[in-house]
Amino acid sequence: MENKTEFFLECFKLGIIKFGRFTLKSGIESPFYVDLRPLSSNPKILKKLADYLLEMLPLDNFDLICGVPYAALPMATAMSLESYIPLIIKRKEAKEYGTKKLIEGIYKKGQNCILVEDVITSGKSLLETIPEIENEEIFVSDIVVVLDREQGGKEILERKGYRVHTLFKISEIVKILRETNEITESEAARIKDFIAGNAVKFEEKKRLSYEQKLENAEHSVAKKLLKTAIDKQSNLIASADVTSTAELLNFAEKVGQHIVALKTHIDIISDFDFEKTILPLKKIAEKHRFLLMEDRKFADIGNTQELQFTKGIYRISDWADFVTAQAIGGFDSLNVFENVGVVAILSMSSKGTLTSVPYFEEAQKIALSHPNVIGGVSQKPISDELLLFTPGVNLNEKGDGKGQQYNSPEYVFKNLHTDFMIVGRGIYQSENPEKSALEYKIAGWMAYSEL
Repeated sequence: MENKTEFFLECFKLGIIKFGRFTLKSGIESPFYVDLRPLSSNPKILKKLADYLLEMLPLDNFDLICGVPYAALPMATAMSLESYIPLIIKRKEAKEYGTKKLIEGIYKKGQNCILVEDVITSGKSLLETIPEIENEEIFVSDIVVVLDREQGGKEILERKGYRVHTLFKISEIVKILRETNEITESEAARIKDFIAGNAVKFEEKKRLSYEQKLENAEHSVAKKLLKTAIDKQSNLIASADVTSTAELLNFAEKVGQHIVALKTHIDIISDFDFEKTILPLKKIAEKHRFLLMEDRKFADIGNTQELQFTKGIYRISDWADFVTAQAIGGFDSLNVFENVGVVAILSMSSKGTLTSVPYFEEAQKIALSHPNVIGGVSQKPISDELLLFTPGVNLNEKGDGKGQQYNSPEYVFKNLHTDFMIVGRGIYQSENPEKSALEYKIAGWMAYSEL
């Protein structure tokens, strides 16, 4: 496949960008107008476009493709044919007869959908389309766009928790056209001036600092966690998904000085023994000043959860500072977690998760009102009254082919306003976990500090 510049120039010959004076839908007069619909009339170019768009995505993490009507529909269809990912069709308006459906095609609740758009300006059409898809309990996490007019729409969507992948920016297109003498210097300058003066205004609420959250915190565990973050200048939680006591203790010792908490799945330790596993782990935690987070994801009636929490060989209540729990059992099911903090599972990062939008909203209501809950696990922004814990953070990878989708530290702190990032394989599977933990610590703290 030729490079992007050559491909764009092929597309440009079809008349997809016009220069002059054009009144946009918003009423603003623009010195250029983008219309990508002619691409659909050239099968060769449409196929190449689909390949370029698919290259930007971790395809193993998606079940469906949907194009924003109407210009993106042929693009989404071509992507579906190239990737074998099923296509669903979003109507602009529901039929007044028959099924009266807005979403056409074969799909299941809980599936994850790639949304395809031709041009993004303010993001309005996407913000109208996404809820209609999510109302069918289909998840939208990623959006792929052919051209970003760089007027703020991409940033608005990212701050709402969506990953936006763009093939071209108008600034790089102007550069290509100027270098190939397709436009004059004055035309290029007019476009640049227009973009600079017509960005979509986004009133972003200023995020609270750790110091402000510490001042507002009521739960003792939330206070301790925030104080640890400030003292160690770290917002890193390392996930210890290892299967033996020796691996667990060795890992905790290596990464301890760089983390605020160690996340365990204690029931996967094959040689677990309370005195040989937990007591040494607590000493390491005290030595390096980090908390212990047991990722048990409790999800049962209150009485059963209480037994799981306090009894059995793990005796989680005797050593964990905070635990994860589903909100599926309702408000009262979380009453059993006394003297520890609870992080409610509001949404998950895996493909096909059933934590739909309605579930997220109801779970967040419980989390906000329950005195034992200190925060939530989510892939989208949540209330400032809760601490946000975001898993699936990796400096190098997009996905694992098993449904896990990764985000960078910069993304989760800037766009999701996370408070604590949870890193698993990026640290415990690295050749040097201590070095990797330090790299993530620095990256996470810089991402937080630069906001």
